Amino acid sequence: MKKHRKIRLLIGILFLVTVFALPFISHNLSISNQIVAFNDSSATPVSIPAFGEDASAASPDNETMQAIDSTDFYPRETGKNELMYQAAGLPKKKAEASVPEDIKIVPGGQSIGVQLHTLGVLVVGHHQIEGEDGMISPGEEANIQVGDVILKINDKKVKEMEDVKPFVKEAGKKDKSLDITLKRDEKTIETTLDPIKSKDEGEYRIGLYIRDSAAGIGTMTFYDPETKNYGALGHVISDMDTQKPIEIHDGSIVRSNVTSIEKGNHGNPGEKQAKFSVKDKKIGSITKNSPFGIFGQLNKKISNGKYDEPMPVALSHEVKEGPAKILTVLDGEEIEEFDVKVVSSVPQKVPAKKGMVIQITDDKLLKETGGIVQGMSGSPIIQDGKIIGAVTHVFVNDPTSGYGVHIEWMLQEAGIEMEKETNQNKAS
Repeated sequence: MKKHRKIRLLIGILFLVTVFALPFISHNLSISNQIVAFNDSSATPVSIPAFGEDASAASPDNETMQAIDSTDFYPRETGKNELMYQAAGLPKKKAEASVPEDIKIVPGGQSIGVQLHTLGVLVVGHHQIEGEDGMISPGEEANIQVGDVILKINDKKVKEMEDVKPFVKEAGKKDKSLDITLKRDEKTIETTLDPIKSKDEGEYRIGLYIRDSAAGIGTMTFYDPETKNYGALGHVISDMDTQKPIEIHDGSIVRSNVTSIEKGNHGNPGEKQAKFSVKDKKIGSITKNSPFGIFGQLNKKISNGKYDEPMPVALSHEVKEGPAKILTVLDGEEIEEFDVKVVSSVPQKVPAKKGMVIQITDDKLLKETGGIVQGMSGSPIIQDGKIIGAVTHVFVNDPTSGYGVHIEWMLQEAGIEMEKETNQNKAS
């Protein structure tokens, strides 16, 4: 009996130890094994949202956002170091702290003209044609929808609107159908279209409104002096009719001259009025139109007259609520610096848009624009000597405020690695 009592007592003690130790064990297991931070010669502590609640889930409406159970440490040298987490002075777990080399880019602020050429021909609408059997849209009858991209006709690639006309004319003469290959979202679809002869014009028509290019203005955000890769706008370019992102074949950027500002007010966002010519000398190519902006390569170095030397960048968890600056153009091609306030910033672990809420505080900018206006998208945001992001959206009901995107996601889209690998010997 005594032996059984001892066994039961021992089991009870083990149960109590397990219950009290479990939170400590599970918390230890939740600690990230890898941490990324920037070199900082000033050795300022870097607050890293490493465990506990996901800091990226914090609402931008919150007055304060804190990374739960974060750890401060001083990054010292490029490479990989061991970081020891402690609790109550006792070591808990080792984590590998990866300190990347300094990433430095040149801020933009230039007003740019943008021209995109679509991948194939974009369908932006239907129209009815009066034929022998009444009013009809052959394109609609063929189940071609607004937003579809025509890639091929009769198995031959279509790159621009002018490529379509010969096929329609030839099909009409021979009374033949057109075999259409189109892209709808992520699907490739085959369909058949029968052109009809218009009573009014005497020519064959397909009953579709199509487009092969788009143009507009925006603001340069940054470029990498080493690779000449650049990023601009901070958000995707969508077709004005379909409201869908434009899939591009190629594109180019040129210098743009701001001629006037349409001031924004409550319920009515303002707009930059600018002029540029697609025949102007191109300053860069466009190879990507993504949720985080347009990206490509510059043909030559460009200057903003304010910050022509490369500047360091800040990760999302390094951005602080408080004063900052933006660079943008209000007149001609002159880049000016204006005061703004970072109202809130969400530390993000994965690429996401609208990571910051910013407010214009500069009296001159408020007087001339009313706040954030269209065409200002991509204006770089600078805080404490670092590029932290770009202006992307304006609040319709409060044009003094809007969203910004964190710079790290634009760098990633531009192919600029946030963490540069260091040469290390590895066992084979």
